[in-house]
Order: sequence, then C-alpha cells, then structure tokens
Amino acid sequence: MDHLGGQLSRLCEVVGTDDTTPVELLAGVLGKHGSRPLSQPPAWASDVADDHSPVEFSIAWNESEPPALRILAEALGPVPSVSANMAATYDFLRANGVSTSRLDAVRDLFDVAAPEGDFAIWLSLVFRNGRRPEFKVYFNPEVLGRGESGALAGEAFERLGLGTAYQKMVDRAVRPGELGGLDRLSFFALDLHDAPHARVKLYVSHHDATAADVARAAGVVDGVDPAEVADFCRLAGGEKPKKIKKGDKGEKKGKKRGKTYTGRPLISSFTLTGASDEPAGYSVYVPIRSYVGDDREARRRVVPLLDRYRFDPDFLDRGIAAVTRRPLDSGVGLLAHVSLRLGPPRPGMTVYLSSEAYRVDPPRPLPISVI
Repeated sequence: MDHLGGQLSRLCEVVGTDDTTPVELLAGVLGKHGSRPLSQPPAWASDVADDHSPVEFSIAWNESEPPALRILAEALGPVPSVSANMAATYDFLRANGVSTSRLDAVRDLFDVAAPEGDFAIWLSLVFRNGRRPEFKVYFNPEVLGRGESGALAGEAFERLGLGTAYQKMVDRAVRPGELGGLDRLSFFALDLHDAPHARVKLYVSHHDATAADVARAAGVVDGVDPAEVADFCRLAGGEKPKKIKKGDKGEKKGKKRGKTYTGRPLISSFTLTGASDEPAGYSVYVPIRSYVGDDREARRRVVPLLDRYRFDPDFLDRGIAAVTRRPLDSGVGLLAHVSLRLGPPRPGMTVYLSSEAYRVDPPRPLPISVI
C-alpha cells in the first residue's frame, strides 16, 4: 500500500483533488493484501496490469472540465480466487454505500460456480475535483467461456431494457463470424448510480485487426467519424496516418487496409444511456505498450495526440513523474493504453499508467508486432 498509496497521493495532487478519500478507498479494495511486501510475489496474478498489480491508474482529459483521475482495480478476497475476488467486490461496494440496483439485475449471470477466465468483475473509481467519487464495475462476458459470451452479454442488456441496442452493436461492430474469435467481448460495464445519465458500456477487443476494422466498428455510433478513429489508431500505433478529409468515411473497399495489430488488441467501447436503442458514445483504446520499444517512444506519440485535441500535455508529464522516477527509455509498459472518447457524455482522451509495483519490463527492439 505504501507504493500504490504514494503514487495515488501524488496523482491526486496533479489533478487537484484531496487524497484522503481516494487513499482510503484504495486501501479498502486491497484489504489485508495492502500490507504485503513488494519483495514477495503478488498474492493474486491479476490481469489488470502486466506485472500482476491489481491496480492501474489513468488520467482522463475532458473537453468541458478539468482532467479526472481514475483507478482500475481488482478487489482481492482474503484467499484470492476469481470467486473470492467477486465476493470482495460486493463487500467493498456495500461497505461504501454504493448503489447496486442495476448491478443486482444482472449479478447472477456472472456469479457462476466455476467461472472461466482470469476475472469475473473489476472496479473503476473516478475522482473529479470537488465531487464525490464515482464507481463502475466491469463484468467478464466470458465467465461461461468464449462461445457463451454473446448470449450472456445479450441477456444482461435485455434485463436492462437494452436488448435491441446490444444486437445492433454486435451485428455492426463485430467482423462477420468472429464473435468469440478475433472479436471478443471484453467487458460489460455499468455505472453504479441511479441518475438518468448512468452508462451501460460494451467493450469489444479486435484481435489481429487493422485501423480500418476499428473504423468499421466506430461507424455504429451516429456522429462519430470512422476516419478520425482510424487516424488516432494509426498515430498511436506508429503507422503513418492516411490523408482523409474529416467526414469522409474512408476505409472503402479496394483501399489498402494498412497494418495489422498482432500484439495486444485494439479495443472499441460503446456507451448507452437511458433506454435508447442506439449507442451515444464511442471510445477506442490503443495498447500502446505493445507497439513501442520503450516509454520514451510512447510519450513521443501521445503528446502530439493531446495537442491535436487541445489538451495540456503537462498533466501527462506530471502524471508520469507521480508514478515513477525511472528514465522513460529504461522500460516499456508504464504508458499502457491511450484512448479517444467521442460523443457524450464526456468526449476527450485518457492515458493509462501502470504502477509497475512488481516489475518494469525492459525495452524491446523495433520493429514491434505490427505487420
């Protein structure tokens, strides 16, 4: 907890929020494992981070308000396991008085006796200056296996009155015949509050995909420019962006599709609010750590993207300094993902920072796994 708590306190200072509540909540998520020495192996090989830390930080730049601080975490049971960690998550939410009305409507779908995969549920905590913390959960649609993920997520959306919207997203965002194959349902996510703007989100991981494949998925959402999404992927992934005019759907049949991302997958997420049959927002996530040689290169790619969307890169440098003192060219993975959020409720960019509590991955030679 000393390592993670110190990083969190410094990040709170970066975004201008008091660290008391965030540090208390983080301690609650970690439970007794927060006092475990880092010289020992992780109590649980969490998939939240590459070094199996159960925590990942991120800074979210927003068009209409100051940057926010986020924590993605896996709550750990006394004796960690997928099921014990799920129980610990529910205990944490109850202890903090978090509304679980929508979660309760779908909980039994994911709380299975013998869950498959590395996790069943993760937590997100969001801290905005002057506001109460916000909570979100991420369920694993593959707890019954990849082949059942579509039916499981479909039932979850159906119970929330969003079955039609779910089918539209899957039909149009997933490559034909690839549901559970190259296109996998990564997360089914819920905001844990009862306000009308509470979100339901579906995340799709596009394995061995091109920027054109992700642009196709982005086209599901009205008002989102697929060419802009493809351009973001290419810039973050180290490709040369195509010269496409804004508003041109680009990526037409017969055009060169560009490089295939064969490392960690590009990810799409679709945001629904209220009872709409159409997603209102779209985000793309580029796992930048898979496509750079070191974190200096990752920063070099992210800063122009922040400039492009008129966000202050100073927050990035201050965030990096808050979590590490090592030279950026001495490792890779500190900057884990970079994402672009389009459409309501909060368009902007997010950069995800690994705590590197247990390991710093060494730099790797180029070229990276983009073919």
